[in-house]
Amino acid sequence: MQPLAALPNSVAAPHYDAAWELAESCIQRTAEILKQSQSATSLEISHGISTAREAHAVRQPADLLDVICRAQGHEGDGLNQAILALSHIVASYISPYAPYVPFAGKLITPTAFYESYSELLGLAKILGSPVIYAEDTDSLCTASINPVASEILAGQIRETIFKKVGIRPFITIVRLDYESWKFLTRKHFDR
Repeated sequence: MQPLAALPNSVAAPHYDAAWELAESCIQRTAEILKQSQSATSLEISHGISTAREAHAVRQPADLLDVICRAQGHEGDGLNQAILALSHIVASYISPYAPYVPFAGKLITPTAFYESYSELLGLAKILGSPVIYAEDTDSLCTASINPVASEILAGQIRETIFKKVGIRPFITIVRLDYESWKFLTRKHFDR
C-alpha cells in the first residue's frame, strides 16, 4: 500500500485509493476488536462491514461503530450512549488508551494545519477523525468516535510531518461522543 504522505498535495485527496485502503484497514481492525471483545454479534459485524463498504464504494465516509449501533436500533441519546460504550471497549484494545474528551467539540478548527497538510485533510474526512489540536507541528491531537480511526490518522500524520519537515510529532488520540463527532466532522470537512 502506498503511504498517504507519498501522494501529491491535493484537495481531491479523498479520491486516492491509498486513503480508502486505510479506511478499509480501519473497518477490519475495528471489526476484529468487536469480535474479540464480543461487543457485537458476527451478524452485526458482517452487516456493519457491508454497509460501511457500500458507503466507501461511492466515496462516502462511514464508521463501523456508527453503522453497528444504528443497526442495533439505537437512536438519539441512546445512539450517543451506545457509541460511547462501544468506543470505550475499542479503546481498551489500543495502547495508549484513548480517553473520552467531552469538551473537544469546542476546540478551534486547525485551519493552518489543514492548509499545510491538505493530503491529511482528505484522510481525516474519510476516517471521520478531525485534528482537534495543532498549535505546532510537534504536538497534535486527533479525535473520533472510533479510536482505531484516530490511531490510523495519527500514524499517517507522524509519517507525513516527518517526511515534510523532519519532526516526529507527539500525537494524542481521544474519543468523542456522537454529537460532538457529528458537529466536528461537519465543521472541519464540510467547507
